[in-house]
Amino acid sequence: MSDGNKLTLRDKIALFPHSPGVYRYYDASGKVIYVGKAKDLHKRVAQYFVPPERLNVKTRVLVSKIADAQFSVVDTEADALLLENNLIKQYKPRYNILLKDSKTYPWIVITNDEYPRVFLTRRVEKGRGTYFGPYSSVSHANYLLDFFRRSYPLRSCKLNITGEAILRHKFRPCLDFHIKRCRGCCIGAVSKEEYSFYINEIARLLKGGVNEIINEYERAMKQASSELRFEDALVCKERIESLRKHYAKSIISSSSGADCDVFSLVFDGQDAFGNFLRVRGGAIIQSLNLGFRMNIEEEQESVLSTFIAEIESKFGALAREVIVPFKPDVEIDGVEFRIPVKGDKFSLLGLSAKNAREYLFNTLKQKERTDPDEYRRLVLEDLKKSLGMKELPVHIECFDNSNIQGTNPVASCVVFRDGVPSKADYRKFKIKTVVGANDFASMKEVVNRRYSRMLAEHPDDLPQLIVIDGGEGQLKFASEALAELGILDRLMVIGLAKRMELVIRLNDPVPLFLDRNSHALKVLMHIRDEAHRFGITFHRSLRSKEQVRSILREIKGVGEQTEQRLLMHYGSVSRIASASVEDLSEMVSRPLAERILSTLNPELPLEEE
Repeated sequence: MSDGNKLTLRDKIALFPHSPGVYRYYDASGKVIYVGKAKDLHKRVAQYFVPPERLNVKTRVLVSKIADAQFSVVDTEADALLLENNLIKQYKPRYNILLKDSKTYPWIVITNDEYPRVFLTRRVEKGRGTYFGPYSSVSHANYLLDFFRRSYPLRSCKLNITGEAILRHKFRPCLDFHIKRCRGCCIGAVSKEEYSFYINEIARLLKGGVNEIINEYERAMKQASSELRFEDALVCKERIESLRKHYAKSIISSSSGADCDVFSLVFDGQDAFGNFLRVRGGAIIQSLNLGFRMNIEEEQESVLSTFIAEIESKFGALAREVIVPFKPDVEIDGVEFRIPVKGDKFSLLGLSAKNAREYLFNTLKQKERTDPDEYRRLVLEDLKKSLGMKELPVHIECFDNSNIQGTNPVASCVVFRDGVPSKADYRKFKIKTVVGANDFASMKEVVNRRYSRMLAEHPDDLPQLIVIDGGEGQLKFASEALAELGILDRLMVIGLAKRMELVIRLNDPVPLFLDRNSHALKVLMHIRDEAHRFGITFHRSLRSKEQVRSILREIKGVGEQTEQRLLMHYGSVSRIASASVEDLSEMVSRPLAERILSTLNPELPLEEE
């Protein structure tokens, strides 16, 4: 309700125009808490002020804190996008999509000096020169600079070299001149025209003109050869080979030779990871990874628009053709957004997506070292999302059967809690009711025994996820056991087939393919491999005991207690075999001692009494 001439928040919003622009939300203290763009300000802002049940939890919290709203009208959606990006950087609102990258990126600068310098910098100073970049990889930028220094005789000094200073012989040449890494511009040994040729060629390379430059050298080489200027032709040939060798390693060329910009995004919970590629003349000349944190629920199209605005602010205007995985929620005059389905552009989009995924995985690996608890939570979130689970799988159990040629059938159960092995909870089982090598029936027996006991002793400690090492058959019998116990609907059970690492789910004829690099698949493989290791170790110990038992027990007069007493005293069968009759007779009767030694050492004659 209005109080005199004072408008309520809803009254203000009702007056917002149907125009493109940017809106700002303020809290009670007057601080900006959210900045948004809109094609139609009136319609977009009204979407926030609806019944609370129509909003997600985080957006509901945002709306509850809005005390005031203001707007700025602009001419186009593109202008709104750029203004939104600038205001977010200025105010850093709590509920906006925020850049996770706080670092500055390096640029390569060609200065405006009479004899320009070329070097790496993180500071962009207006009027100092022409800047190329930024480069997300410092090593790649240094690799480019090293190539330029080896290929072009540029100066590395910081001297203020002018024509007047050269005429006055103000400088003396340095070591670079004597080892022919610099042509000596400080003493006038190289003309401005020749030095400018080197600088112009470097600038063209940084802009992506490598193919054009190679073609020019090829034409010059052919002409020099036809005019019998073989030394000049050799220089051109060496320059062509140098350019091809370097740029084959540092860029990927497209046969189309077109100019375009490429964006891709991968999402992981509240985080998004993006990669940008700038392609000029068919060559990738820039690549940048950026991370975003979504503090309220955002549409993927909106995140992509934010990404595009950030790249425009860093790299300048976009190419006329922009390759994207889906359309952003803005239109930009002079820019065509394309979603390719085949060809070179599709390959570029795939390469960009691969970089974005690698950025996600690398970020998680860094978090594994700096914040292992948060890393494990993110991995379990990934597993939950990949398997379509309702609960976070903080308690996972995995079963594996082990038998070789039907002997000593055993099974193992390993337990992971909060993403790490809980070895105190590991269990091993001897198969009791199944005769022979029947993996299916053995799995059912073990699962039944495990959870019958758990329901009796710890009914509140059931796992959220059970992993069966095996295919559809083992999964079916394990689920039958769980159904008979009445707990199948209280947890998720899956099978993990060794071949292709397929995830098999109940009542789903199509196996689930997880990305081989995904953390969800890696944690499943980890627990499966741990169950296999634990089971094999148990099986080997039983086989070893069986072999020891068969050797000693075959000797007449050696029973279980005698066998155990001898092994406890000597430690192994080989030490028993190397003992003397007198020594062994202290443990058993002399006739039995002789019998044991003659059996274990058949090549040795019995001692005469």
